[in-house]
Amino acid sequence: MRRILTCWALAALALLGACQKHGGGKDPAPQTGFAKGADISWVTWMEARGFKFYNAAGQERECTALLKEIGANAVRLRVWVDPADGWCGKEDVVVKAKRAQALGLDVMIDFHYSDSWADPGKQPVPEAWKAMGPEAMAQALAAHTTDVLQALKGAGVDVKWVQVGNETTNGMLWESGRVAGTNAGEFVRYFDAGRKAVKAVFPEAQVILHLDNGWDHATLNWFLTLMKGKGLDYDVLGLSLYPSYWEDGGYPDWTPKTKQFVDNLPVLYRNYGKPVLLVEFGMPASEPAQGKAALEYILHNTRNYDYFRGVFFWEPESEAARIGYPYGAFADGKPTAAMDPFGE
Repeated sequence: MRRILTCWALAALALLGACQKHGGGKDPAPQTGFAKGADISWVTWMEARGFKFYNAAGQERECTALLKEIGANAVRLRVWVDPADGWCGKEDVVVKAKRAQALGLDVMIDFHYSDSWADPGKQPVPEAWKAMGPEAMAQALAAHTTDVLQALKGAGVDVKWVQVGNETTNGMLWESGRVAGTNAGEFVRYFDAGRKAVKAVFPEAQVILHLDNGWDHATLNWFLTLMKGKGLDYDVLGLSLYPSYWEDGGYPDWTPKTKQFVDNLPVLYRNYGKPVLLVEFGMPASEPAQGKAALEYILHNTRNYDYFRGVFFWEPESEAARIGYPYGAFADGKPTAAMDPFGE
């Protein structure tokens, strides 16, 4: 009897430990590997302007290959509907995705559903869709998603993840798709149209719901609770984190928001049952030591969270001196220490 009770107790403890490890929600489907990736959507635009990239030894490298050399295993690429200059349009995305595929890197596609940038402060409708009502716009969104993904599939690219919208905390395709308070507008209709289009082309691809400010639990809880009530269907929760964004004439300490992000993860998984990807991470390029420390903090403190599936640095190859964006992780065309954790 004592032996039976001991075995029962050990089994109970093992089960309790598993629940704690997984944050208490339903165990996610197994997914091989942890993503250490980067959004390098600017790379072809930079190449066209003559910018070069180099490894630590000063040897010139194509940027995608350089990322693999320093430890990355995935890339993220944004898609615009009808960009004025063609960059980040369908053809440009296929070029970049084929490079990644040839190198054995996993590919994430990030649909903005706009002709240019879409984020929490702006979600403009593509010019060609502006006269459409919600039903027609949902059909256009699905057709655009299908067109891009079929082009990628036809080029031999196997897409692993797809974002249906970019930083959609306030919805997308404004005004009809705006989310505010208890009103989800047409967001669920639009998101579901995109999700179904993804699954029709790449049935195994993981559909991502992407929200900004991964440290802000109150806002995340509001949005995800609202969407849970609406029955929104998705596979992965994607978050952004820029823990040291410029304010009051300087860069604030990165630790409070980074710690809050890490602390949010088990709560989000317990409440909503979805694995999480940090699909955008950025730190000041002028502070590589701090960037390295922040990334190491995330990786170290989530190592036992098997529902946390990876980190994507946002446009690390960019530099303020080259293109004016100050939150990358390169200097003079070379990766800085901020990227070192990718090789660890």
